[in-house]
Amino acid sequence: MAKNKKSIELTDKEISFVLEKVSYNIIRFYPTKMTVDVMVFENGVKEGLKSLPFAHLPKEIKKIIKPN
Repeated sequence: MAKNKKSIELTDKEISFVLEKVSYNIIRFYPTKMTVDVMVFENGVKEGLKSLPFAHLPKEIKKIIKPN
């Protein structure tokens, strides 16, 4: 049976990116589901927590997280 990996906290690395005038701060990465939890900021106002697929992240961010 496969080993269930826990989530990886990324808040201390302060990884953020901007897509379509919306800013995202990455909070944690889930290797088993290949998703990330992000905090969404629109016009500097916190909009809430959202989950994004790892594949939808910019290439520069994927290099920082390195899921392998």
